[in-house]
Amino acid sequence: MREHADDPPIEERIGNPLREADQTVAVAESCTGGLIGSLLTDVAGSSDYFDRSLVTYSYDAKRQHLGVSRESLDESGAVSEPVARQMARGVRDVADATWGVATTGIAGPTGGTDEKPVGTVFVGVAYAADWGTQESYATVSRYEFDGDRRAIKEQIARRALEDLRAELR
Repeated sequence: MREHADDPPIEERIGNPLREADQTVAVAESCTGGLIGSLLTDVAGSSDYFDRSLVTYSYDAKRQHLGVSRESLDESGAVSEPVARQMARGVRDVADATWGVATTGIAGPTGGTDEKPVGTVFVGVAYAADWGTQESYATVSRYEFDGDRRAIKEQIARRALEDLRAELR
């Protein structure tokens, strides 16, 4: 599973910045089905900074475990900016981690539409600042990837970690 990996892969480059900042990350995965957590735990010592990965594939799982609102799911659908933002914030807060990362998308080969074709994903990254600073935030980016289901999932997982790394700077 390194077809879309840099050298060294992002999962090997993300640990030191998190460790040096004494920060932790938790992941909420829908379309990636646990792949981000798997990539992170492939790295020895990841327990220093990786807290958990919640695979919240269904609407009910997103609501029950991450606090994603019924309204967001109903109005925008699971593959949307508001849901990715709520997923990232939700996993960050449930885990009491510094960072929350979320993926929600369409890995295919079916399920795409003209508006959201197969390969569409929303990646959310949420930061928990110190209490009282009002500096906590969440960002969401939309991407479209090509390939079969496995290739799309790998690209999404690696992009999500790249988005986290960009926020660490």
